[in-house]
Amino acid sequence: MPKFFIAIHRPDDYSPETAEDQAMHRAIDLLNEEMIAAGVRVFVGGLHPANKAKSLLRHQDDTVCVRDGAYLNSTEHVGGFWVLDVASLDEALVWGRKAVLACRAPVEVRQFHR
Repeated sequence: MPKFFIAIHRPDDYSPETAEDQAMHRAIDLLNEEMIAAGVRVFVGGLHPANKAKSLLRHQDDTVCVRDGAYLNSTEHVGGFWVLDVASLDEALVWGRKAVLACRAPVEVRQFHR
């Protein structure tokens, strides 16, 4: 079966401590439990803020520099994600809709190359 990346997007100034409540945590827990019960969840992870990232860039002479922060300048970043093993894009979109509601955030669904 194909695998899909379900990404949760958050604004750069997002703070889980102030933005998330117990109801949201419970909704996400229930979604994870549902994914496990359905046998579709491969991996799930939350990410630290983009400003904590390190970006690596290759120069023409094949040297690599490391800089602080996200690679892309953006007002939003991926704050967490699931990797799901489902039969189709349509099925991945069903899970994506549930993620939008549980996480109260925009979601991106993308298929992995086989």
